[in-house]
Amino acid sequence: MKIELAANPDDADLKVISEGIKSFNQQHLPDDVVFEPDTRFAVFAKDDGGKVVGGIRANAYWNYCILELVWISDDARGQRVGSQLMAAVESHCRTLGFEYIRTETLSFQAKPFYEKLGFKVFGELVDYPKGHTTYCLVKKL
Repeated sequence: MKIELAANPDDADLKVISEGIKSFNQQHLPDDVVFEPDTRFAVFAKDDGGKVVGGIRANAYWNYCILELVWISDDARGQRVGSQLMAAVESHCRTLGFEYIRTETLSFQAKPFYEKLGFKVFGELVDYPKGHTTYCLVKKL
């Protein structure tokens, strides 16, 4: 057995890992869940000139939507842009049949914003990154 770290892993090797976990999961979950494709999507806020001033990047599978990135420009903050973006995400998730949304936010980011929208903290990682806390949040749709 040889252990090897790959800074630029080969796509074929990554596929072996993906297929391996699918095979393992298939022993415990129905095929329609195991082989469900990821649903990647994004929602954008654009100014009158078409410039992106905020957005959300998400990935949804099984019955969860995971917010990967949420950003609002300084100029667009305080104008309910974040709430409108989140409403669009929630609507899209409901249409597709997803039941939950989860995300992470740092202690200097948007925890109060998410809590105001009904998200609940289900975990914290203290000192991640160093000097800060990462909060894991979830919301049932």
